[in-house]
Amino acid sequence: MNNQVGFVAGDIYHLLERVGEASLNDIKEELKQTPSMVQMGVGWLAREEKVQLSKKGAGYVVRLVR
Repeated sequence: MNNQVGFVAGDIYHLLERVGEASLNDIKEELKQTPSMVQMGVGWLAREEKVQLSKKGAGYVVRLVR
């Protein structure tokens, strides 16, 4: 499972490189992943201090830390 989360984290990172920022729901839809896999992947990147999360409306927006 750790390998799968790592691959999803990498996919999220590359998506954010391309689009700049995205909501958790947009990431889920773009990558065709479950909400829990997206949350684990974003958590992985957040733990490595590679992404920043911001509250936006009822959800969150994720962007890369530059």
